[in-house]
Amino acid sequence: MLGDVETHPKHASSEHEILDVIRQRWSPRAFDAERDVSAADLRTMFEAARWAPSSSNEQPWRFVVATRSATPDAFAQLLGALTGSNPAWAQHAPLLVLVATSTKLTLTRTLNQSAWYDTGQAVAFLTLQATGLGLGVRQMEGFDRDKARVACDVPADFLPVVVMAIGYPGDPDTLASERHRLAERQPRTRNPIESFVFEGTWGREFTW
Repeated sequence: MLGDVETHPKHASSEHEILDVIRQRWSPRAFDAERDVSAADLRTMFEAARWAPSSSNEQPWRFVVATRSATPDAFAQLLGALTGSNPAWAQHAPLLVLVATSTKLTLTRTLNQSAWYDTGQAVAFLTLQATGLGLGVRQMEGFDRDKARVACDVPADFLPVVVMAIGYPGDPDTLASERHRLAERQPRTRNPIESFVFEGTWGREFTW
């Protein structure tokens, strides 16, 4: 609902009516390190990803899951592939997931030009399902793809796309970085529709 944005500073103040699960989605860095994600919730998230659309039903996405509790060595390996400030906060997430995509079409073995687009849709479906379960997902482009490939034993015909940290949002005060603590509490902003939707031809104002 548009009127209850004050329930959380990260809930979108949308200009038009959208689904609550979209409005409530955001990307936390602070996670509750004491609370694991259940196997049932994990399966529900991947079931949502399973039903994402893809060109020719290729379903090029793959997910490698590493949890701090069940597979600590795999978790440490994938954590070690993160770069920049990501490891400092991601180490407290209950699980990390490497997303990879197929580079070739199943039948012809030629380039799948829709693979990244389709994989992004699967991740979006998963993310919205996670939001509906009360979970937070932060997607990270900041990682070493070669290290992630080795850590997760990714085959040569798949490309690492992104690493996701998933868990229950936690207290921003647990973050070591003041910049991250502030960012965790600031409202989200987005460009207006008119800046990216055009009518009939590129650059023509959208007036509907």
